[in-house]
Amino acid sequence: MNIYVDKNVPIDGNGQKTHPFKTIQAAANIAQPGDTVLVAPGIYRENVNPKNSGTSSKRITYKSSENLGAVITGAERVTSWEKIDDNVWKVNIPNGVFADYNPYITKVYGDWFDARIIAHTGEVYLNDKALYEVNSLDEVKKPVRNEKSWYPNDTLYTWFTEQDDRNNETIIYANFQGNNPNKENVEINVRENCFYPQAEGIGYITLSGFGVTKAATQWAPPTAYQEGMIGPHWSKGWIIEKCDISHSKCSGISLGKYLQPNNDNKWSKWKYKDGTQTERDAICQASYEGWDKEHVGSHIVRQNHIHDCGQTGIVGHLGGVFSLIEDNDIHDINVRQNLAGAEIGGIKMHAAIDVTYRHNHIHHCTRGLWLDWQAQGTRVTQNVFDHNSLPNDFKVTKDNLGDVLSGLGEDMWIEVSHGPTLIDNNLLLSDRSVRLAAQGVAFVHNLIAGSFTATGRGTDNNSVNLPSNRFTPYHEIHGTKVMGFMTIQHGDNKFYNNIFVQQKLRPEMQKLADMKKDEPDDWDDYNFTVGTKPFDDYPTFEEWKKQFDGYCGIYAPDSDHYYNHLPIWSAGNIYFNGAEPCNMEKDAIISDKKIQLKLEQRDEGLFLKTNLFNAVPAKTDGVISTDTIMMAFEPEEKYENPDGTPITFNTDFFGTHREGIKVTAGPFAKGNEASSRLF
Repeated sequence: MNIYVDKNVPIDGNGQKTHPFKTIQAAANIAQPGDTVLVAPGIYRENVNPKNSGTSSKRITYKSSENLGAVITGAERVTSWEKIDDNVWKVNIPNGVFADYNPYITKVYGDWFDARIIAHTGEVYLNDKALYEVNSLDEVKKPVRNEKSWYPNDTLYTWFTEQDDRNNETIIYANFQGNNPNKENVEINVRENCFYPQAEGIGYITLSGFGVTKAATQWAPPTAYQEGMIGPHWSKGWIIEKCDISHSKCSGISLGKYLQPNNDNKWSKWKYKDGTQTERDAICQASYEGWDKEHVGSHIVRQNHIHDCGQTGIVGHLGGVFSLIEDNDIHDINVRQNLAGAEIGGIKMHAAIDVTYRHNHIHHCTRGLWLDWQAQGTRVTQNVFDHNSLPNDFKVTKDNLGDVLSGLGEDMWIEVSHGPTLIDNNLLLSDRSVRLAAQGVAFVHNLIAGSFTATGRGTDNNSVNLPSNRFTPYHEIHGTKVMGFMTIQHGDNKFYNNIFVQQKLRPEMQKLADMKKDEPDDWDDYNFTVGTKPFDDYPTFEEWKKQFDGYCGIYAPDSDHYYNHLPIWSAGNIYFNGAEPCNMEKDAIISDKKIQLKLEQRDEGLFLKTNLFNAVPAKTDGVISTDTIMMAFEPEEKYENPDGTPITFNTDFFGTHREGIKVTAGPFAKGNEASSRLF
C-alpha cells in the first residue's frame, strides 16, 4: 500500500493520495511491512520515529517523490533577532520549544572526546552554513580568526549561548558579519535526530531520496550509545540511499552500538577503568545480549552525498557488521575543527566484520576511513581517497605546531586489528596513505601516492608507569562470536601488484617534515616516504618459520619468537619518483621515469590526469587470489568473500577483466582506462 505525505496541503488527511498526511511521522505511525510512504517536496521539520519494522521480503520504504525534493531537518528557522551591536544580534528562545532535549544546555560529551573543548550539541546556521561556537559574548563581539579550521575566514561568524533561568529561556548571541538574520535564512538545531527509531529492532526500512540535515547529535564513541542524524538503532537490513546528508553536529549516519546502561561512556563517568577495558567489556556484553547476524547489521548505505558533519559521515560499532557501503561521496567531515577527539573520520567504524566499502569517493576530511579494532573480513575496494590530511593553504610555525599535528590525518587508519583486512583496487592519493597500527592487512592492485605511518607502533596502552600492549578480540570466521584476544605483533601484511608514486610534498608539509625529522616520534607521523620502506627488516615467511625449528615447548631456550614481528609478503610492486621498497622485496621494479598525478573535478565527474600508464610495464606479475594471499595469522581466516567463496583479483577499479596469466600492476587493467571518469 502507498501512504502519501504532503506538508503543503491545507488540511491534514488520512494518508490517501487525495488526502495526504501533513507529516512523515503520521505515516510512520501506521506503515506496515510492504508499505511505501511517498513524501511530496517540502521542508519537514520533524524527528521521524519509525514505529514498525518491515521484513526481509516486505520492506517499509520511505521515499521522496522527487529526488531530494523532501527535506527532513532537525532545525527551526528564527526570525526574531534583535541587533545589539554592529554585527551582533541576540534572540531569546522559550525553552518549551526544545521539549525534553535542549541542545543549548547539552554539551558534546563522551569517551575519547577532547574535553578541553566546550561545545554544545546545538548549532546556528546562516544560509545553510554553520557558525562557530565561542565561549563568551566578548568573543562574539570581537571574533578571532581560527587558523585550525580548513575555512578560517568562516570562523569570524560566531555564536554564544547562555540561559535566562528567571524567564526559562535560551539566549543566543551571534555575529553575522553584516548580514541581517531576519532577512536571511537563519536556523538553529532543535531536534536530536531526523530519521531514527527510538526503539531497537525496527529493521528492514528503506530511506530513499531525501535531504536530511541539521540535527543536534551527540558524540558517538564505541563505548556509548551511538546515535546519528539517521540510523537503524540496533536493527537489521536498512537501506539508506540517494540522500543528501549534511550538517549533523556529530555524525550523519550511525550504524552503531545500542545503549548499555551499565557501560555507557563508563570511562568518562566512572573513570576507574581505562577506555580500552570498557570497550572490551562492551563487546563481550553485546555477545551475550543478541549481537549476531540474525538480529543486527546487514545494512546497505549507497549513492548518498554525505558532507559537513562535525565528527563522522558514518559511524558505527558492532551494529554495522555484514554491511555494504558503496557509491557514496563523503567530504568536509570535521574540517571546521570545532570538535576533536579519537573518533573522527569520513567513516569511523569499529568491528567492521565482513563490511565492504566499495566505490566511494572520500575526500577533504581530516581523516578518510578509520577501521578501529576487529576489521575482520573487511574489504575496501575500488575507492578514491584524496585530500585527507591538512588543507592546501595550511601554514606551520613553531607556535601553531600542536594545532597542525592534531589535524595531520591520512586516507586510512587501520588500528589494533588482526585482519583479514583487504585493500584492493583503490586510489590513495593524500600525502599520507595509511596509518597501519595493525596486522593481517593485504594491499592488492592499489595506486598508493602517500606514505605508511605507525608501522610497528601505536598499539600500546600509553601508560608511562606500566606500559603494556592493547589486547583486542578476534572472532569466529564470518561471525560475531569472540574467539580470543591478542595483542598486535605487527606484520602479517601482504603487498601485491601495487604502484607506489612519491609525490612532491607541498612546501608547508615539507617544512613540517624538516622541523620534526630529528625528534622522537611514537607514531612515525613525519614519515612521508612512499613505499614499503617502513617494513625494512621484517622477516620473510621462510625466515619467520625457521625460528620454530626444533623444540618450542615449555623451557625452550627462546620463546621470543612468539612475540616477534610476523612476516611480510611483497611482490609485483612498482616504485616511481623515489618511492622505496622494503629490503626484503627482491623483485621490486624501481623506475626512474617521472610521474605526474593530478585529480581534476570536471562538470561530468572526477578524472585522473597522469602519464603513469605510459611508464607501467604491460605485464608485471601473476593474478592474485585467495590462495595467493593465504590467511590472516591470528583469526586463521582467509581473505575471501563474506559467503566464504574465494576471490580472484582478475577485475580492476572499473570492473574490467584482467586478461592473461600475468597482469598489469595497479588498479587499472589497461592504461587507457586512467583517463576515464573515476566518480
